Amino acid sequence: MLDIGGIPVLGLLIERLRLVSRITDIVVATSNNPADDPLAEYAARINAAVFRGDETDVLNRVVAAQAHMASDIVVEICGDCPLIDPDVVDAAISRFLDGTADVVTTTQPQSYPQGMDVQVFSLSDLKWVEENITDPAVREHVSLYFYEHPDRYQIVSLAAPSGQARPDLRLQLDYAEDFALIQAVYGNLSGKQGNRFKLDEILAFLDANPEIARINAHCEERAVR
Repeated sequence: MLDIGGIPVLGLLIERLRLVSRITDIVVATSNNPADDPLAEYAARINAAVFRGDETDVLNRVVAAQAHMASDIVVEICGDCPLIDPDVVDAAISRFLDGTADVVTTTQPQSYPQGMDVQVFSLSDLKWVEENITDPAVREHVSLYFYEHPDRYQIVSLAAPSGQARPDLRLQLDYAEDFALIQAVYGNLSGKQGNRFKLDEILAFLDANPEIARINAHCEERAVR
């Protein structure tokens, strides 16, 4: 709910996801903790579907949200990715629809910048995990079971084009420093095109302004185990 240019980060993310041509709907899967009331109320105001579930059992919450939407295919985007490029999301969906993968991911291994994170898989596969696996790490990290069992699933990694292969660059929102960088990107790129700038433009801006790129360079991702 942090504000950038008068719009909460969640709203900026949803604006960008609405530019993805191959998704049919968006659902915000948040918790039933009263602290998340403002988030759910805001999502409803901007006409985004909302599903509220268990705060700690994220796997159950995501499965229930997708079942609520009558989904067949899940395109998982975390709320900490407000700079996600719609073209990257479309590319991952297109690869999944080729029919030769159980999971398409931009994160395993990471070649895109952190924050260009897209995962696509069937709801039926995720539902099986939810019904059969009690491991707390799997309940918290929705797709973890897929990656830890490559013998069971055909996993396709969507590699970044050479000009976008920047796996050490943080474009996600976890730290105050991340917010400062994202704020600078939006402040300099939104302009006349609004929220339609792409990853190439983000990278060009940061390359031209290395002091901004360094703002969050010391921040580290927390291990899932």
